[in-house]
Amino acid sequence: MLAAEATLQATPQATKHGLAAGDAAKPERADWTIDQGWEKYTPAQHAVWKTLFERQTQLLPGRACDEFVEGMKNLPIGADEIPDFRRLSDVLMQRTGWQVVAVPGLVPDEVFFEHLANRRFPSGQFIRGADQLDYLEEPDVFHDVFGHVPMLMNPAIADYIQAYGVGGLRAKELGVLDKLARVYWYTVEFGLVQQKDGLRIYGAGIASSRTESVFALDDASPNRIAFDLERVMRTHYRIDDFQESYFVIENLDRLLELASIDFGPLYARIDGQPEFQPGDVLPTDAVISRGTGRYHQA
Repeated sequence: MLAAEATLQATPQATKHGLAAGDAAKPERADWTIDQGWEKYTPAQHAVWKTLFERQTQLLPGRACDEFVEGMKNLPIGADEIPDFRRLSDVLMQRTGWQVVAVPGLVPDEVFFEHLANRRFPSGQFIRGADQLDYLEEPDVFHDVFGHVPMLMNPAIADYIQAYGVGGLRAKELGVLDKLARVYWYTVEFGLVQQKDGLRIYGAGIASSRTESVFALDDASPNRIAFDLERVMRTHYRIDDFQESYFVIENLDRLLELASIDFGPLYARIDGQPEFQPGDVLPTDAVISRGTGRYHQA
């Protein structure tokens, strides 16, 4: 999935990776996996990781959910070097049965779902340039590992993402992948959770973004709405900027409930129903905070 990180700066010219780079970049393996090549990372690339890691770990206390903090604490992730996927996988396998596999960038949908369905998390192995710290056109190793992997240490998230992989294969066959993709976007990528001490981040697209980590929780512009599955399945999202609305779950166990739902009747029920724009607030919404919309209006 593409995780777009918002910026007010001009878009840098970025090298394309994986599926975005066309057929010439397709790996030899049918599952699109490649060797991470950890030993080939340069000091400059490790330095980019260090910059990103240090500023996010300074920013996230009091913002990231408890499960994210706990997951990060128990993984072999630090500031000084890009993590080795082999070491990450050793810890994940013991905790939740997951592993991290390297891919060149974005992969075809069916490949992505097949990996998730088998508890393999495909992570881009490249890292953005030092001139692109605040802009992410494609998900790189920082987004994928820093943003996603700590949450895979949590059993609820681990089971939910596997179920999403299984569901994605089915949704693609039924021609309703856009509906299911919205669920992933508004949970795994840009979800908020209600803790006793306030709203917290669990979505990787927020947790790995300096600017959106602040915007999602502190800015008056976006809506924060209680999560409702059918509502989310009918709601478009932004890939080019901050989200106009964030959907809030009451706890991560709510995702386990979603993992056990038969989506077939839901697809049938919403077929042909009106769809909603990212900034819409409905009379039926349980609104936690209604946004001013000022950022996107400007």
